[in-house]
Amino acid sequence: QVQLVESGGGLVQTGGSLRLSCVGSGDSLRSYNMGWFRQAPGKDREFVAAIRRSGGYTYYSDFMKGRSTISRDKDQNTVYLQMDNLKPEDTAVYYCAAGMAVLSATRLASGYRYWGQGTQVTVSP
Repeated sequence: QVQLVESGGGLVQTGGSLRLSCVGSGDSLRSYNMGWFRQAPGKDREFVAAIRRSGGYTYYSDFMKGRSTISRDKDQNTVYLQMDNLKPEDTAVYYCAAGMAVLSATRLASGYRYWGQGTQVTVSP
């Protein structure tokens, strides 16, 4: 069992940056692959980025590749998502997720068992 709490969202202007944090409690996040997903009202949940349990492999969506970096601090039981050059279309609730996904499920919400409550990211024009 693991509990996840996201933070770091907020309101930024186009071109701005945010660093999202996901702090785990309960089980150590060292045991899990970690992902970030986002969901805007009326839209499906979208994959953003993921990092494998070892921390040695990272994955990015096409729309965030080159504008984001996912990382983890195992000692602090925290996963981060640094986002730069934000655009209005990035506006969404961003969710942290933990799971034991095999490689083929890394980019799928079904590959993750535990989810945080989300943090709102709003990018103004």
